Amino acid sequence: MTSTVVITGGTRGIGHGLARAFLDRGCRVAVCGRDAAGVEAALKSLGGGAHAVGHVADVTDRDQVAGLWTAAEEAFGRVDVWINNAGATTARRPLWSLGPHEADGVTAVNLRGVVNGSAVAAERFLRQGSGRVWNMEGFGSDGRIMPGLSVYGASKRAVSYLTGALAADLRKEADARPHDVRALLLSPGIVVTDLLLHDYTPDEYAKARAVLNILADRVETVTPWLAERVLADRTANGGRVAWLTRRKAAGRFAAAALRKRSVLPEALPEASSAAQEQEGTS
Repeated sequence: MTSTVVITGGTRGIGHGLARAFLDRGCRVAVCGRDAAGVEAALKSLGGGAHAVGHVADVTDRDQVAGLWTAAEEAFGRVDVWINNAGATTARRPLWSLGPHEADGVTAVNLRGVVNGSAVAAERFLRQGSGRVWNMEGFGSDGRIMPGLSVYGASKRAVSYLTGALAADLRKEADARPHDVRALLLSPGIVVTDLLLHDYTPDEYAKARAVLNILADRVETVTPWLAERVLADRTANGGRVAWLTRRKAAGRFAAAALRKRSVLPEALPEASSAAQEQEGTS
């Protein structure tokens, strides 16, 4: 059976890469973004066609998220997989240096957006008896701490708890109403997107690039692997699919002297507003 996959923030970055990977595997895909021009450009980049639809939606508004589900259902008849991928980050500055608008914008997308997407998808999956809710992890999900990433890391830590709690709710619900709905975590590792590269000074970037070239991967490398694991459907409720495990990271550091990797551009791209874009990050 052909699967229908909904990806929030699927107009760029990891979300766009996932959309392409699922389409390449015969799926039908619905993506959303906050503006019509971005959605239209994303669909054009994906090749258009009857298997991809786009919808303008802000994930911080639950009614708009529900509209995304409706658009996918009207286009394809049902939804099988829902991926809460939309994400945002702040400038790399201490918490007290972040204005309330910047901090609130990130928590609104990364936490409220995932709450909205999870609630909409879980409720409707329970109605149809099956479905998979995947929530995107990022730096901070496992408890690691880094200066300058307080709000982003806290929001991703909260997403991990939220997903575990949703999985527990689904287990309890199954006692009264048998179903095949699962809540799961998708961990892409460190992926080269606008969100990863924004807000470095040239000197900071030169230092970070040495480490990131060891650990980071390009979107087109990671997303097909993630899509395959999602479609394999072997992950238990509350489980995780992770690309960059601690063991893999340790192996890359051990091999760094023998195998030089270069996945990041030598110079920073031009400054952009990527910090507040709704796309996947890590």
